[in-house]
Amino acid sequence: MTDLKLAYRTAAERIEQHYGVRVKVCDVLDPNTGDFDGEHIFVDFALDTENELFVLLHLFGHTVQWNTSAALRKIGLDTQTGKTEAELAPIYTYECDATRYGLTLLHEIGITDLDRWASDWFYADWRFLRKLYLTGEKTETKQHFRPGEGATLTPLAVPAFKPQKFTTRFAF
Repeated sequence: MTDLKLAYRTAAERIEQHYGVRVKVCDVLDPNTGDFDGEHIFVDFALDTENELFVLLHLFGHTVQWNTSAALRKIGLDTQTGKTEAELAPIYTYECDATRYGLTLLHEIGITDLDRWASDWFYADWRFLRKLYLTGEKTETKQHFRPGEGATLTPLAVPAFKPQKFTTRFAF
């Protein structure tokens, strides 16, 4: 498997140089592990390597979404709990597609052996988010990690976009 530290460095360089989005490792307001505003991706300095890479890839995907669709920004900003199953369906797609954009980024930099790994992280994140959206209860993402469970996600082509600044929401 590709070295995750190398993958992080190479992905961050691609995000900055090709997409014009700045990546910053910093102290992110607890309990969040990352944030984004359309022009920047903020990754918490205290994360382990796996979390660090997944947060970067996933928030890159949300950055793409926010810069290309007002409807997707609206989904991302609606963090109210007590959702119904019907309300969760578009959120699932929004979250899944963010990771799929991250997979495309990995493929763009020549890393094709982390698709299963990123998929496992997506499903853990979704289980965390689903519980949060249904009940308001925040749990640890790692407790939802079940390697190999769920289909391997496929990359989603990144549309052209120009980074624009939006309000942050402590996204992750």
